[in-house]
Amino acid sequence: MRLWFFLRLWSLLWHLGLPIVLIYLWKRGRKDPLYIQHLAERFGRYSQRLPGAVWVHAVSLGEMRSAVPLIRALLDRGETVVTTHFTPAGRREAVRVFAAEIASGRLAAVWVPVETAWAYAGFFRAFRPRAGLVMEIEIWPRMIFAARATGVPLFMCNAQYPTKSMARDAKLTLRHKLMQAYAGAFVKSDLQARRFASVGVPNIHVTGELRFDQPVPPHLISAAQTLRPRLAGGRPVLTVASAVEGEDDLYLDAIESALRHPARPFVVYVPRKPERFDVVAGMLAARGLRFLRRSQALNPALTWKAGSDGGAAPDILLGDSLGEMYFYIALADRVVTGGGFTPHGAHNIIEPLALKRPVIVGPEIHTIEYPAVEAIAAGVCLRVDTAHALTAALTDWSGPGAETISAFFEAHSGATGKTLSALDRALTSR
Repeated sequence: MRLWFFLRLWSLLWHLGLPIVLIYLWKRGRKDPLYIQHLAERFGRYSQRLPGAVWVHAVSLGEMRSAVPLIRALLDRGETVVTTHFTPAGRREAVRVFAAEIASGRLAAVWVPVETAWAYAGFFRAFRPRAGLVMEIEIWPRMIFAARATGVPLFMCNAQYPTKSMARDAKLTLRHKLMQAYAGAFVKSDLQARRFASVGVPNIHVTGELRFDQPVPPHLISAAQTLRPRLAGGRPVLTVASAVEGEDDLYLDAIESALRHPARPFVVYVPRKPERFDVVAGMLAARGLRFLRRSQALNPALTWKAGSDGGAAPDILLGDSLGEMYFYIALADRVVTGGGFTPHGAHNIIEPLALKRPVIVGPEIHTIEYPAVEAIAAGVCLRVDTAHALTAALTDWSGPGAETISAFFEAHSGATGKTLSALDRALTSR
């Protein structure tokens, strides 16, 4: 009865809030027009028809990137796929990576419908998916129950249940009821399996972390190898990847200290969101730091623009571009992954490990418990709890060798095949 009442209240709130949703999309669309393009899709009106597709819900860029190897494997074995997104970044990535499959009608990338029964009814009429995979842990009540009502088995995929989320949900167990309504869960580790089982999630399979199977773009690695000598000379290189709002001052204080150290590393600084690029550039300038902006110094092909390297030698490259994280990481000897000094938690450490770079994170790792706990135990990741410890780590911690990181990475790869097998078993047993 409690869940029944909640679902009706949830639907009422969404119907009453639709004007607010439209205003939100319009405002976001002023900065990124894609927000308001294909608007009918958000209300369950789709021009494409792809019956029998496997549905992959990847709300934004990070989830989409983690889904790429799985989607590629589904396509390779003859499946058709529909991906749903909420943000332009996620949709653009799907269109970029799977342009050929979209052109041939084997994949559709569309907006996820708003949380109403009638919008989801339109989605299911258009695509009639044979199964749904929700990347990470997204709890959308109408999505879950619309899939159940339509007979579409919906699974959490590449899922983990962070410690903070568990503590929050223990106070309000309604989310447990919603998770129990999934057809099952494909989770990252044995620990995560125990956590989901403890709240009643059925049909759990340990499949690992899909990000370990992400392809590495070779052109970005080649560009970094070519540019590093000219960019940094013989200096060691440190990349701060995905620095988020609220921790820039901490990182920049540590960087200034590192630049006074005899090692004097060259620093690549990559803010998390594009709207922060100009803000961070202003912070660097206000501190009197010598820096280049990737957008001004390098061509689209990651070669030097004529005359861009004149004047005093820089100490910092500001990574103000999207889709080039592997380039920024490949420049480095060590990587700091951002987010760990905010309550929101640290970001992905797998990309640095894929390139055999040791990685440093802040104290808040609840968002990446797997594989951060295992990586810290293996010595390929260093967790620092204070600003002082971070400052010391930038110059004093060199991390393990590439062989140690390779062994760790190989031990945790293979999630794509495990997920496909688990999906087949789950569908067969229904």
